[in-house]
Amino acid sequence: MEKRVVVFLVLSLAIIFGYEYVLTELGLLPKSTVSAPSDQTPTEGSSPAVTDQGQGPEAHSSNPNAGGEEPPLKPSADNLKTHAALKELAPAETVDVETDLYRATFTTRGAALTSWELTRYRSTSDSEAAVQLVRQGGKFAEPLIITTDDATVTKELGQGIYHVRRDFTTIDQDHPTGHLTFSYDNPETGIRLEKRMTFHAASYVVDMEVIPTGVPGSVKVELGTNFGVVDWGEGFIGSVGAASLVDDKVEKSTPESEAERKGAVKWAALQDKYFIAALMPKVSSSVLVKNQGDKLVSSAVRMPIDASGVPLHFQLFAGPKEYDTLTSLQIGLEDTIDFGWFLFGSWDTVRAVAKPIFYVLRSINEYTHNYGLTIILLTVGIKVLFIPLQYKSYKSMKQMQGIQPKVAALQEKFKDDRERLNKELIKVYRDNKVNPVGGCLPMVLQMPVFVALFNILYMTIDLRQAPLGLWITDLSVQDPYYILPVVMGVSMFVMQKIQPTTMDPNQAKIMLMLPVFMTFLFINFPAGLVLYWLTNNVLSIVQQFVTDRFFFKNRPILPSVEEADGKKA
Repeated sequence: MEKRVVVFLVLSLAIIFGYEYVLTELGLLPKSTVSAPSDQTPTEGSSPAVTDQGQGPEAHSSNPNAGGEEPPLKPSADNLKTHAALKELAPAETVDVETDLYRATFTTRGAALTSWELTRYRSTSDSEAAVQLVRQGGKFAEPLIITTDDATVTKELGQGIYHVRRDFTTIDQDHPTGHLTFSYDNPETGIRLEKRMTFHAASYVVDMEVIPTGVPGSVKVELGTNFGVVDWGEGFIGSVGAASLVDDKVEKSTPESEAERKGAVKWAALQDKYFIAALMPKVSSSVLVKNQGDKLVSSAVRMPIDASGVPLHFQLFAGPKEYDTLTSLQIGLEDTIDFGWFLFGSWDTVRAVAKPIFYVLRSINEYTHNYGLTIILLTVGIKVLFIPLQYKSYKSMKQMQGIQPKVAALQEKFKDDRERLNKELIKVYRDNKVNPVGGCLPMVLQMPVFVALFNILYMTIDLRQAPLGLWITDLSVQDPYYILPVVMGVSMFVMQKIQPTTMDPNQAKIMLMLPVFMTFLFINFPAGLVLYWLTNNVLSIVQQFVTDRFFFKNRPILPSVEEADGKKA
């Protein structure tokens, strides 16, 4: 019995190890496929070993002919196809990088970025999940994949398995920097690529350099599908999608556009209202914006390859649109924060009004530590600043109200003679020292300030997930119970009832529908905006009451008119 077991084991081993040899000698199996994929190095298609830099096994050749018995076979088309197929079938590994600000995950297939979570920002106000900047299952190349104009080379670089070296475990204050290197080498095609990344603690910027060898033309660094776009949103202000700064000119692309911008590229980005992912090349290049379908956009930076093998340097920024953070980069990336593009065509005009208000808003919040209270205090300050203009506006409206009977009589008397009517109206305005546009002009001067503040509260990330208190836990989203919009609508109704008007009763009744319309409009607005508008209305009501009680009580608005009427009587 024991002899039979021994014979069985020997025959089994002979069959296992001699099977491929027999088929090869009979010509039924090509010799080039005898080597098992598991014997190859990571750069030749197998799963790589993730090692610390300077430690662990380095890449080596496992070619059975390396010993010198016979020269290596010259690569053929079949060899290259087999090589590419093995790469596509080889399993990939993931590499995690974590700092105080984000968690990033890379895959060894294509050295692509698969996840970028901002640990200090939640995806929603009622969720504990971190904001994810990488779109899963995008239609374009994955973030940070290197592509070329050659489809074959692009596929090889994007599907190949890269060897990884790293010199860090964690990145924090004790270990402020860490280096991660992905390397790819295909001796059969002569294509080599090394991608080095340097991560920094307390920074959203990653320093990167790429060293391509055997790659024709230029290389493109891809941002990937919607990388940096968390929410497309439905608002009427703000720009979402691709943006770039080329030759000192900012251009924001709509989802329907597709183009290439050539020149001195400072940055190319994908962005939404609050977040952004941007590539910042160190050499002159071009930007390619690609779109496919609705709300699917990608961007890439093209960089020419230096024949001397000098690394291509660039930086990646992936994080929130914090004004100070973007400004510190000193490349104009802060211009992606919209302070009111929807209303004013000139960026300089908006910036001149909005930025000082934004600085004041943040300065007040350093003391209050509550943006709800900050909004109230800032609105009060602006209201006090414009008291002289508002007083003149109110006085002019009261004067117009005082002469309204005369104006109505003239309109009835000269209704068929427009030219005579205009002359008589001008005479009435002059005799009573009334400016018919005096009530509107002060309001026009105030509008840029009010609109700028409106846009700041709508666009800046400072209010995102900032609580007011009670039921308002996030000033950047709508009031969940619609309390603020309803109260705001009531305040508008009260304002209309107490303000002087020159409209006829029918027009006044129609205007009473305005508070209802504004209430429904503001229901979907962020709570911070509604709080600002409500505070402004309440202050206007108080100002109206004080003005009527202490400035115009028992004081004739048009003494000249009353005296003239008395003399006639």
